[in-house]
Amino acid sequence: MSVSGTALTAAPSGKGRVAALDALRGVAVIGIVPMNVIAFSMPANAYLNPRVWGGTGVLETALWATSFVLVEDKFRALFAMMFGAGIAILLGKRGAHPLRAHYARMGVLLAIGLIHAVVLANNDVLRIYAVCGLLLPLAVNWPVKRLLWAAGLLIAGQLAVSGYYAWAWLDYWHQRAGGMPVDPLPQEMAERTYGSHPDTTAAALARGKESFAERLVRRVSEPMLQVRFIVASIPSALAAMLLGVALWRSGLLAGEWDTRRAVRLARACAAVSVPVLLALAAWNILAGFDPIVTAANALVLSAPFDVVLGVGYAALAMAVFGGALKDRAITRRLAAAGRMALTNYLATSTIFAALFAGWGLGLFGEVSRAEALLLALVPIIAMLAWSPPWLARFRQGPAEWAWRSLASFTRLPFRRDRASRPLT
Repeated sequence: MSVSGTALTAAPSGKGRVAALDALRGVAVIGIVPMNVIAFSMPANAYLNPRVWGGTGVLETALWATSFVLVEDKFRALFAMMFGAGIAILLGKRGAHPLRAHYARMGVLLAIGLIHAVVLANNDVLRIYAVCGLLLPLAVNWPVKRLLWAAGLLIAGQLAVSGYYAWAWLDYWHQRAGGMPVDPLPQEMAERTYGSHPDTTAAALARGKESFAERLVRRVSEPMLQVRFIVASIPSALAAMLLGVALWRSGLLAGEWDTRRAVRLARACAAVSVPVLLALAAWNILAGFDPIVTAANALVLSAPFDVVLGVGYAALAMAVFGGALKDRAITRRLAAAGRMALTNYLATSTIFAALFAGWGLGLFGEVSRAEALLLALVPIIAMLAWSPPWLARFRQGPAEWAWRSLASFTRLPFRRDRASRPLT
């Protein structure tokens, strides 16, 4: 059984590679780096709440607000969209790409994700993608409208559940802010879960300084944490993947839309989402980053607008890379990074572990938000620098090759023949 591609790096059927789509995939894998650097470098609560670590001065607050409005969860949604589109491309290839091969790939990806989560990254997304990928074959041939409705219903369902708790907590916050007598326990719980409670912060700092062996023992002994993380993440991830399938089937990600149409969609998505996200960011700041307000805004109220802006980014990137920047060096470099998305995603975690983990340079809890974002440039520069020369000599990235080979039970060709190497 041969496997002729991967869901993170695939070519459209009968059209060759769409360079703009590869470049968009490169943007997506780069866009999650500024989010992941916070997860690797600071106590977990700092990911949502800057009051937890790094300070809330003008610069730190501005960086947090910029991330909240333009980056946080937008690129995670975009990365999931690319995965969904990749599966649609593969399963839509002429020649009936076998479902058995697809499920084998998802099984191997799940194993890679679990190892990645245990060894390096608590917030690994590959586990979620693999599980959602098992469901996507049921939907890849749906009409675009049905895909959009399904994505919308998944998002609405998740918001209905999480929103129930968010509104209850916000009602408590409103009563407390209005000077009404309230039970102090919910506020303490919020501080422990999403704020800067000293016990929570101290425990996070201790975990960040643990040795490699200590981490392995702890993570292996917490299997239910992984299960809960996957289950809680399925609705939003699957919704984004369905949107990716819809954008592919509509022709946007296939490069079939003209530039003006794609730009109109990008503008509409920005007009819907950015003002709301700005208002939520302002609310967080004015509330002094109260953990109840911050968590409700980040986890619930901003969620649908994050996805909408992710769609806008996809439309804008396809317009730019298929138009003004078509055949430019930056597009080719981003496309190379996108074709090696799995390798670059795993390499980013490896670099961050080397910088921040206790068995690396030990910078966890030692940097501000601004310093962490500067260090995020290290993997970004690395993937842009090494992806083009690597693909000039090899057929795919090392992680992509290992994934495909393991899924097909065959040692697939790796090096390019000299005659097939592109001129550099």
